[in-house]
Amino acid sequence: MIDIPGKRTERAILIALNTGDTTREITEEHLSELEELAFTAGAETIMKVIQDRATADPAFYVGRGKAEELKFFAEQNEIEILIFDDELSPTQLRNLENLIKRKIVDRTGLILDIFAQRARTKESKTQVELAQLQYLLPRLTRAWTHLSKQYGGIRTKGPGETQIESDRRLIRNRISHLKEKLKKIESQRETQGKKRENFLRISLAGYTNAGKSTLFNTLTSSEVFAEDKLFATLDSTTRLLNLNDAGMLLSDTVGFIRKLPANLVASFKSTLNEVRFADLIIHVIDVTHPYFEDHIQVVNDTLNDLGCSDKYEIKVFNKIDILKNRNLLNYISNKYKGSIPLSAARGININRLKERIIQYWSDSFIEEQIDLELSDSKKAAMIHSLADVISTKYDDDFIHIIYRASKGNAEKIKRMING
Repeated sequence: MIDIPGKRTERAILIALNTGDTTREITEEHLSELEELAFTAGAETIMKVIQDRATADPAFYVGRGKAEELKFFAEQNEIEILIFDDELSPTQLRNLENLIKRKIVDRTGLILDIFAQRARTKESKTQVELAQLQYLLPRLTRAWTHLSKQYGGIRTKGPGETQIESDRRLIRNRISHLKEKLKKIESQRETQGKKRENFLRISLAGYTNAGKSTLFNTLTSSEVFAEDKLFATLDSTTRLLNLNDAGMLLSDTVGFIRKLPANLVASFKSTLNEVRFADLIIHVIDVTHPYFEDHIQVVNDTLNDLGCSDKYEIKVFNKIDILKNRNLLNYISNKYKGSIPLSAARGININRLKERIIQYWSDSFIEEQIDLELSDSKKAAMIHSLADVISTKYDDDFIHIIYRASKGNAEKIKRMING
């Protein structure tokens, strides 16, 4: 990974297609989100363009005529980068770069760049590099001069010049190496997951910038990095959640977004397993966003892709302290039964959420006492492996064990004792 110091703001044009599949209003909203992504990556949006076409042009995406207009505007206004709201084919990227002579970045490349900037741990850096290489592999023939180490900017923080100069075989070898590395990480996470079976595992999920990390900090009294930008959190963080002396673990992980690159989802599988292994998902929603229901659908679709559609879920509508339309709360309570409106930043209704978590824990875990003969040390050891042992007392004839376990493990213990 190349680390580019002194990154500066670049002047950008944002471009989207309106093919008639959605309303123009929705296309404008998608472009506004692209503007947020560009800002997060370090670009200043000078102009936004929506091109009406029935389908994308296979050669220039927006058509050659519009591409020439963009070239003229870029030259007259010192534009350095053009960002497109869809993933461009290698042919479209090459043709646009050859014509416009500016950096051309698509939505996938932009998100990858943000992830590269935000990656902190070895795991997330490995995940991002894998996704970048998979994205770059079919695009090796394009002009890579903009990836020079001579300056910073969007799409300059990545695998770097050595990968650009390498042939496809070397890149494929690197991809294989990274996949093996992530398999080991995933295996370690699965081992950790088994050790946590006696804890209620809770995962925060939600659209990016919904306030998950702020809620995580409020619930666990932690100081996980939280910022009012997209993808502030990439690395999964797990902390003990102390509620009612119960064994609970809360995890915060990467936020979701529409058109999230498939390579990123695949690369971040080990991180997203925190959601897959969870007993309870807290779905955090930014109620102040005008398209929050679209965000809900994106998150639901992503959870479904991860195989989490059957998980118990609590929807929390965050940021009610800055919500201007108070009538919206009535709409939410009627449509989303059992949801909780709250403010993670100001602690409003946090106790309601804690009560719901404790109730779910009470319904999911069983506390029992069992008496074993002193000779049943193997059974006692098995109970320790399957349950959270609260107390162990010995007398002349018996071992008295009080334990707490999930309903599934409690059944295993009963079968073992009676077997």
